[in-house]
Amino acid sequence: MNASKLFVRSALAAAIALIPALVWTQDARPKPPPSPPQAPTSYSKVDITEPFNVTLERMKAARPAIERRQQDLLAQRYDLANRPAAGVTMFRGKPVQEGVRVKLPTGVSWQQLAGMSPDDIKAKGLYPAGFLPLSHPNHPEGGMLFPQFHIDEILRQEARDLNRFDLGFDLPDHILPEFPAPIFLTTHPEMGDVSKGQLLTIDNFYAIFNGILNPKQIEGLRLLLTPFPQQQFNQTEDRRSVRPSRGVTCFDCHANGHTNGSTHLVGDIRPQELRHRIETPTLRGVNVQRLFGSQRALKTVEDFTEFEQRAAYFDGDPVIATKKGVNVLERGSQVQFMGEFQALLDFPPAPKLNVLGKLDPKKATAQELRGEAVFNGKGQCVTCHAAPYYTDNLMHDLKTERFYKVQMVNGMKAVGDGKIKTFPLRGIKESPPYLHDGRLITLEDTVEFFNLVLETKLTDGEKADLVAFLRVL
Repeated sequence: MNASKLFVRSALAAAIALIPALVWTQDARPKPPPSPPQAPTSYSKVDITEPFNVTLERMKAARPAIERRQQDLLAQRYDLANRPAAGVTMFRGKPVQEGVRVKLPTGVSWQQLAGMSPDDIKAKGLYPAGFLPLSHPNHPEGGMLFPQFHIDEILRQEARDLNRFDLGFDLPDHILPEFPAPIFLTTHPEMGDVSKGQLLTIDNFYAIFNGILNPKQIEGLRLLLTPFPQQQFNQTEDRRSVRPSRGVTCFDCHANGHTNGSTHLVGDIRPQELRHRIETPTLRGVNVQRLFGSQRALKTVEDFTEFEQRAAYFDGDPVIATKKGVNVLERGSQVQFMGEFQALLDFPPAPKLNVLGKLDPKKATAQELRGEAVFNGKGQCVTCHAAPYYTDNLMHDLKTERFYKVQMVNGMKAVGDGKIKTFPLRGIKESPPYLHDGRLITLEDTVEFFNLVLETKLTDGEKADLVAFLRVL
């Protein structure tokens, strides 16, 4: 072997011998500390680094699984079949759904459940799942969601698209209020439904209301129908509409001054998992109310109007609001005008009620009169819902957490409901689903819920009588 080959072999052997030492040296180097866990924050991310087209494709791909998860939850909780009550309709003819739709735990009846103590129900896990708080269809994401029938009509009239690429509405149309809803005005009871079957939009409001409203009220209505940027519908790259959006209007949720069942999350709770779903309440009868917002206890309709566009539109985050284009309303010439129109919205007619808002015995059936007696007596409903408008203008905590253990439901943490505004019951059959988050599908569900929570132990006959009374309010 010549000298050059011997040298190469010796050098290679020396290099191989050094490898363990080099590996050990690399392993012995100090490693960087692990990243700390993400601390909870009250703020949304402002500087979006993901390109819009990437967000679009990622969320579109995730949508089917998210929607399937929510539909599985609804199927587990409720019977959502289309079963209208015979001869019972809303003002313009949409059938009212009947029957208890919340599913009972296996092996127990409603009467058996009502005979148990809250502690027993909690210990045995027998609280009906449909009585638990209802999650947003995608609770970690949240945001405004509109029924498809409203989206389609706004697209037809205004060419404004309220479709979200990441998510669709979760409840079936037949359990929602009729659409378009009739409009009743305190100033024109002789006119009945002034909408004439139309959905109010920025395109048609002037023709419908010119000559009926004064100029201040017309301007207020114009603002209620004008789209302004909102968290999911705006021009930024973190929007949830395919194209840059002009935004949403107050009446996209409170359609025709009533409700179309649109849903959202409250803006004033953090962290995200504790935020409550909102089922849009009707604006009918705000002139007799003294609290606004299901749990926020705003003191005037003007406060509510200003709060919605400054804060609730943007999940209660003024930093994001500035980025996306907050609509800063002027209190004297805009907010007040909007509030003045809202104060004109009246309840639907109730021909069986007298001037005191109670049943007229000459017009009511025997069952309705028995239901009124239950309402004012054993059922304890009158404690919070006194005639003539069936509200006490207060807030009450039902302490539903007595009945169940804290649990996660599709990204929402169910810990109880807290204080809830007493909503007026006038016209209640026109505003399903019920409770502040829409967890109760029918009036029968609502009676069962309060029978359990208030521990009133109503008989089946008393429950049926109570539903008959509620339908004529």
